[in-house]
Amino acid sequence: MPETVLAFDFGLKRIGVAVGNTVTKQAQPLTVISAATNDAKFAAIDELITQWQPARCIVGLPLHPDGAEHEMTQRCRRFANQLHGRFGVPTIAIDERYSSAVLGNRRGEVIDDQAAAVILQQYFDSYVEP
Repeated sequence: MPETVLAFDFGLKRIGVAVGNTVTKQAQPLTVISAATNDAKFAAIDELITQWQPARCIVGLPLHPDGAEHEMTQRCRRFANQLHGRFGVPTIAIDERYSSAVLGNRRGEVIDDQAAAVILQQYFDSYVEP
């Protein structure tokens, strides 16, 4: 049975979102949420969850190169817990080390949705059964 999956690249200023499904296992950038307040961010996420009806959500978990956690790691875990708690969708946090490096972003370029697509593609390539 095909399942839709949403992925999030959480940041304090912006949240990148990507979408894919378990049949094609191809992630696609979807949007960048840049609302000013948490309530507005979660309202935008609510619209996406209502529209796409994901079977699960993936959240990128930033870690130091040696695997150690840092402040953003905890913020991303909290965001993942909030997604699950608010929307009742199973949420999985996966290692996102080097996802932004893959994109080679230029200063000032908004690539959060593309980073979310890299995170989702990592999930499909590593965690979803063939």
